[in-house]
Amino acid sequence: MFYYIIALFVILLDQLTKWLIVKKMVYGESIEIIKNFLYITSHRNRGAAWGILQGQMWLFYTITVIVIVGIVYYIQKAAKGKLLLGVSLGLMLGGAIGNFIDRVFRKEVVDFIHTYIFSYNFPIFNIADSALVIGVILLMLQMLREEREIKEKSYGENGTHHS
Repeated sequence: MFYYIIALFVILLDQLTKWLIVKKMVYGESIEIIKNFLYITSHRNRGAAWGILQGQMWLFYTITVIVIVGIVYYIQKAAKGKLLLGVSLGLMLGGAIGNFIDRVFRKEVVDFIHTYIFSYNFPIFNIADSALVIGVILLMLQMLREEREIKEKSYGENGTHHS
């Protein structure tokens, strides 16, 4: 249940921030937060990450439903007793649903977090995107942890193989 609460929190925060951007800013408007680093910029995306596959909504609907079902399945089957795995899946679930809501109701995703990293103009993103990325990073950490635990059980702490 805790992991679904994380997902719900991400969805609510994502949708609230997007609503504020749509209601309070003009498309293309940008507010400087930290000069040459962080801006709030009202932007829309009809594609996937970095604007690829513009306008392919049927594809996004299909993929997102499959991803959501898969994440719920893994929360139910694999996350019990694995906090890091469950949190990562909860973040990914919330992120996937947050952007799915935009695609269904707006036919585009509202983006607004605009950064320049080492003078690179990073593509504008949102809370759902952030949750997805953090969730994937945590999932990779969980996988590395599990791999290390398997090796330790198999080879022991001193590196010798136990049969």
